[in-house]
Amino acid sequence: MIYIFVGSLFLIFYTFVGYPLSLEILLKIKRKKLLNKDEKFNPKISFIIAAYNEEKSIIKKLENILNLDYEQEKLEVIIASDGSRDATNKLVKEFIKNNNLKNFKLYEVKKRQGKTNAQNEAVKIATGEILLFSDANSIWDKEGIKKLIQNFSEENISYVCGRLIYINSLESITSNTENKYWNYDLRMREIESSYSSITAGNGAIYGIRKKDYIEIDPIECHDGSYPTLMVLNKKRAIYEKEAIAYEKAGEVSQDEFSRKVRMGRGLLRFKYGNLSKYNFFKVGIYSYFYFCHRYLRYSLYLFHIGLFISNIYLYNAGMFYKTFLYGQILVYLLAISTHIFNLKNKFVYLLYYYILTVVAQLIAVKKTILGQNKPFWEKAESTR
Repeated sequence: MIYIFVGSLFLIFYTFVGYPLSLEILLKIKRKKLLNKDEKFNPKISFIIAAYNEEKSIIKKLENILNLDYEQEKLEVIIASDGSRDATNKLVKEFIKNNNLKNFKLYEVKKRQGKTNAQNEAVKIATGEILLFSDANSIWDKEGIKKLIQNFSEENISYVCGRLIYINSLESITSNTENKYWNYDLRMREIESSYSSITAGNGAIYGIRKKDYIEIDPIECHDGSYPTLMVLNKKRAIYEKEAIAYEKAGEVSQDEFSRKVRMGRGLLRFKYGNLSKYNFFKVGIYSYFYFCHRYLRYSLYLFHIGLFISNIYLYNAGMFYKTFLYGQILVYLLAISTHIFNLKNKFVYLLYYYILTVVAQLIAVKKTILGQNKPFWEKAESTR
C-alpha cells in the first residue's frame, strides 16, 4: 500500500506543480519553433455558430460578427440552430433580412443531437477554406478573425485556438476561481504550442482547415478531440493568445460542476483512444505534453481514491500517515461544508473548487460506463 500512497501523492503533485515547472525549464533550454505569420493572408472563411435556445445572446453575437475586421465578401456566416424552441430562429431570420445580409444563413438541424452534430452538418454546406467556430455567448475582439487566420498561412497548421477571457471573474467567487484556474492552464498551452501542439482547445474561439475537418461522434467535442487528431495526421494545433474572445464563466458552483461533468463525458475515450498519441517516436514531445496535461489531469479521481484508501491502510504505520489522513478528511469536510453552507472564504473555496473538479470527473466516468451520457445539454443561464 505504501507504493500506492507514494505514487498517488507524487502524480497529484506532478500534475499541478511538476509538469508546469518542467515546461518553464523547457523554455530555458530549448529554442521555440518559429512561426511565420502572414498578416495579408485572407482566405474565404466560414464562421459557424452552433445555437440552441439562444434568444438572449444571438443578436449580440451577430452584431459582433458584423463588426469584426474582415472582408465581408470573404466571410460566410452559418448559424446552425440545433432544434431551438425559443425565438432564436425567428430573430436570426429577421436580423438577416433587416440587414440584407447575403453572406449570413440560418441552418436548421432536423433533429437535435447536440453541438458537435450541428457543427458536422453545418460544415457540409460551408464553402470557406478555413472554418471558424464559436459559441453564441462568446464575443470576439475586433481583430479576432485576423489574429486567428494569419496562423493558417503556414500549411502545416491545421487547428488554431484563441484565448478566452472571462469578463465576470470579479463578480462572483465561482467565476473568479475558474478564471484563475483557466489562466494557469493557458500558460501551459502557450508553452506547449511553442514547441509542438496544444493538447486541448476551447469552444469559444478556434479555427480548422476545411480539408482537415474530421466528423467525430456527437458525444465528443472539438475541444478535446481535434488537437490530437491533427497531431496524429502530422499537422500542428496551436494557441494564438492575441485572438481573443470574451465570455461569462458560471457564477454559481452548480453551473461549473455541470459543465465539468459534461466536458468529462469523453474522458475515457480521450485517455484510452488513439494510444499512438503516447508514442514518442511518432508524435515526439507531444506525447509527454498529452500524458502530463491530459492523462494525469483526467486521472485525478483515481489518484485521490488511491491516496485515501492507501492512507487508511497505513494509518497505524506512523504519525505522518495519521496526520495526513486527518488532513484529507478535513479538506473533504471543508468542501462539503462550503457546498452546504455556501462559505465564501477564498482559500476554502479554492479547495472546494478543486474537490468539485475531481468529483465531476468521477461522475462523468460513471455516466460513461453506464451509458448515460447525452450529446446535448441545457445551457447555464448564468453564463448568458
